Amino acid sequence: MFYKKIVAAALVALGTTAAAASDKTAVPFALDWKFEGPSAPYFAAIDNGHFDKNGLSVEITAGAGSLDAIPKVATGAFPIGFADINSLIKFLDQNPGAPVIAAMMVYDKPPFAVIGRKSLGVEGPGDLAGKVLGAPPPDGAWAQFPIFAAENGINMDDIKVEPVGFPTREPMLAEGNVSSITGFSFSSYLNLVRLGVPEEDISTILMADHGLDLYGNAVIVNTDFAAKNPEIVKGFLEAVAMGWQDAIADPAAVIPSLVKRNPAADAALEQRRLQLAIDANVVTDYTTANGMGMVDPERMASAIEQIGTVYDFQNTPDASLYFTDAYLPEGGFSLK
Repeated sequence: MFYKKIVAAALVALGTTAAAASDKTAVPFALDWKFEGPSAPYFAAIDNGHFDKNGLSVEITAGAGSLDAIPKVATGAFPIGFADINSLIKFLDQNPGAPVIAAMMVYDKPPFAVIGRKSLGVEGPGDLAGKVLGAPPPDGAWAQFPIFAAENGINMDDIKVEPVGFPTREPMLAEGNVSSITGFSFSSYLNLVRLGVPEEDISTILMADHGLDLYGNAVIVNTDFAAKNPEIVKGFLEAVAMGWQDAIADPAAVIPSLVKRNPAADAALEQRRLQLAIDANVVTDYTTANGMGMVDPERMASAIEQIGTVYDFQNTPDASLYFTDAYLPEGGFSLK
């Protein structure tokens, strides 16, 4: 497999070697997307000293989509990343033995959505037939669309799918060149608002509200790195949880950490984007009752079964290959 071609030095370089002139362990972190509101908790974990308290010096790198971090972590280029667990499941099926696994669920309710415009005739799943759907090929929401279609009795042949780039996705919908797009609910919705589309004209069809049992994005780790450095991984996840606790308690307080890294960001817009992610994806009935980071075994089994309805597994699915709670505290992390 391609990941085996990476020299062993990649993991050695990411081991417990302390950075020069510092007693902190350097841990690069690969995000799934660019620096927007939902990434503020990770920067807050840096600025508020949570990583530092655990002896970690963390540098965060932006990504290019929900699938982007998986090969980065599997090859050892990054020890830890943030990615869509459903795409990780397929990756591991296609690359058996790849050293990567999810270690902390963040989006308990996934933000996968179809975003349409009511003025273009799209308000619900039944309105997609006969219309043009704009979908970036590397998009996590597009990767789950066939499951959403199957759960809602939508014939994929009845939809004209237009491959689009991430930068052109929302502009094409704003200009009426497509009737709907796939994307993360909190990202695409507010991007359309920023482009001047009236909010009352935007329809957000959240796939989790229409039959999907899937989970969303999780913190993923390189298993070789984690086996050699379990305390580093535990400390990293704890700091991430504390960053989210800060964001949940006071979203406005963590936005300056984001703006520091992305000066072009609209602070008010990104705070709203973060709040949307908190309310819809992070703070759920399950995480309130069971803590952040864990997964429910029955739901995970159902999610894998749903993936199997539109994806032919090459190997027998095994949930233990996709998620581990070995680096989480018992009961997960409190949201407060």
